[in-house]
Amino acid sequence: MSIEDIKAVAHRWNEEIYSKMNLSAIDELYASDFVWHSAFPGMTPDREGYRQSIMSLLPFANIHYVGEDMITEGDKVAIRWTWSGTHKDEYMGIAPTGKTATITGITILRIVSGKIVEEWDEQDMLSFMEQLGIKQG
Repeated sequence: MSIEDIKAVAHRWNEEIYSKMNLSAIDELYASDFVWHSAFPGMTPDREGYRQSIMSLLPFANIHYVGEDMITEGDKVAIRWTWSGTHKDEYMGIAPTGKTATITGITILRIVSGKIVEEWDEQDMLSFMEQLGIKQG
């Protein structure tokens, strides 16, 4: 695949999954043997676990996702992103707050033959939870 082909898959990932919350795009974009290296506790490191993580964001409305930077080398693309949404329904046992929270992160996708085969994610969950009023400590 060319770098432009890899970027096209990453742009579609941005748009379909995180901007539109289109869960059916997971089966289209992710390989059947996909490995999610950043699976949350209790979630499997595969497409189904990844789908569950996206579904966990459904309690948020007014979702806004921006891919800030995209860097591609070989079969990998790194995306620095910002995501925000308004907390309208129970999230991880937290009653709706009505607050808008923003989370930032970096995702690395490995793309082979037009499909995402591996993914690594780092995100600032502490700041996100604090914005929802959850205090640590």
